[in-house]
Amino acid sequence: MKTVDTSVLRVAYDEWNPQGEHAIVLLHGWPDSTRCWAEVAPELAAAGYRVIVPALRGFSPTTFLKPDTPRTGQLAALGRDLVELVQALDLQQPVLAGHDWGARAAANACGLEPGIASHLVMMSVGYGTNSPDQTISLEQARNYWYHWYMATPRGADSVHHERRRFTQMMWDTWAPEGWYKAAEFEATADAFDNADWPEIVLHSYRHRWGHAPGDPEYAADDAALNPAPVLSLPTLVLHGGADSCNIPAGSAGKEHFFSGPYQRQVIDGVGHFPQREAPYAVARAILDFLQAHAKTTSHAM
Repeated sequence: MKTVDTSVLRVAYDEWNPQGEHAIVLLHGWPDSTRCWAEVAPELAAAGYRVIVPALRGFSPTTFLKPDTPRTGQLAALGRDLVELVQALDLQQPVLAGHDWGARAAANACGLEPGIASHLVMMSVGYGTNSPDQTISLEQARNYWYHWYMATPRGADSVHHERRRFTQMMWDTWAPEGWYKAAEFEATADAFDNADWPEIVLHSYRHRWGHAPGDPEYAADDAALNPAPVLSLPTLVLHGGADSCNIPAGSAGKEHFFSGPYQRQVIDGVGHFPQREAPYAVARAILDFLQAHAKTTSHAM
């Protein structure tokens, strides 16, 4: 993998078609890795795009530059990381597409730096759902058991000492049975062996519900993102109809957050990992959306 430095990270990333006219940055979620885009990225590259797939903070092989940098997982930090990655690679209005944590990072980057991207693609999460005082249904609260579990000492112990067993439970329960091969999970889970992973994961879930303080370094960014800003760039939301982590209703009814072209598509029979479960449908949906709204952006690199 290639690397590039931001203010706090040495970001590792894969790249397809470096000479592509317009860049797409694909961001993975939790618990996942850059491997999740292995079948989508070549399709986008074949369509002429430069495709960049970075590992998020805490996920190998991305590392922190300094040992004393707080290992915060707050969502504003993920957005700021992406802003700095775009700047470090000198990308001009790339498409930002993310799944789960990556979707939050992409949306937050657009909120922090309006104009940073040409298009936004969010997968498996709803926009405007970062606040600890958000309203959620009892069904969604049940699905978020792992959030509450990680707020306890026992949950922290699982994250530190049983990370593979713990995260495989998510893969087993967030999508229809039999959707993945055991060897693929094991290869993906190598990214969780990063020494920073437990601390970042625990802080991320605790902070988003107000159970841990944020890093003061990101206080201004947190303030800029709460309440969630209205975004003006063309936005596509993809959600699996069988997602048993974030129920599909969680991404519905968000049109008021977007002043530009907005489209939401539910993919029937697909769980929480659409880019893995239905990669060609996801690639096609992204390419169709970009083509439909091509006149809203410059394709200069």
